Amino acid sequence: MEITEVRVTLRNEDKLKAFANVTFDDEFVIRGLKIINGNSGYFVSMPSRKRSDGTHQDVAHPINNRMRQK
Repeated sequence: MEITEVRVTLRNEDKLKAFANVTFDDEFVIRGLKIINGNSGYFVSMPSRKRSDGTHQDVAHPINNRMRQK
């Protein structure tokens, strides 16, 4: 699997620094990634949707630590 395209839209907010879309193998895209400046440094927040109870659920995410590291 190869990353074939990355699009980044910069933001000038306190914690939210950018939105990103990533395309794999010119066939699969994940839109709405957030680049966050957290207490321990930068991290990527996967896209999520708000549930009826007010909590959020990830829409796309790695299912194991090996894939998370990739």
